[in-house]
Amino acid sequence: MIHESAAETMPAAHTKHNTRWLTICGLFMAINVGLSSFGLPVPGGHLYLNDIVIVTAALILDPAGAFLVGDVGAFLGDFFFYPLPMFVSLVTHGLQAMAISYIVHNCFKENRKIATLIAVLVGAVIMVVGYSLGRAYIYSTPAYAWIKLPYEILQALFGVICGPFLVWKWKLDEMVKKMIDGKY
Repeated sequence: MIHESAAETMPAAHTKHNTRWLTICGLFMAINVGLSSFGLPVPGGHLYLNDIVIVTAALILDPAGAFLVGDVGAFLGDFFFYPLPMFVSLVTHGLQAMAISYIVHNCFKENRKIATLIAVLVGAVIMVVGYSLGRAYIYSTPAYAWIKLPYEILQALFGVICGPFLVWKWKLDEMVKKMIDGKY
């Protein structure tokens, strides 16, 4: 049993990843699962919009949070609705989100817009290459990966355009930071 005066003098455990951070990550993961559940029909398949939330979360959160949103959210979305590529989504979207977040928060600190542009383009390349290689492996034919390549590029471009727009126009990064810090 801790004496009351001893409990008052004990330092509080301060962590960067608090309950609010975990809640924000969970919210972004849920949106990712929701956007993974349906796609816009296009000739030859569907166009999924979950890259928008992955890029948005990666621009806002630290690499660990972005990795959770990208890999767990995309994995669960595929697991529930289309399980065949779920491990491809786990790796590809996780690496995509982590790379975007790392570049935005650690590179080109003097010019955030340049850092954002480079980060989302690197993330788009990771996503397109990862899914192309993953589809070629899963479906055992590179021809299928070539057929889906334009849709992967279009999906990546949706994230490249819409993610930064949401963060800059609606100032989502400032709102989320205030929420995590408990000032909102």
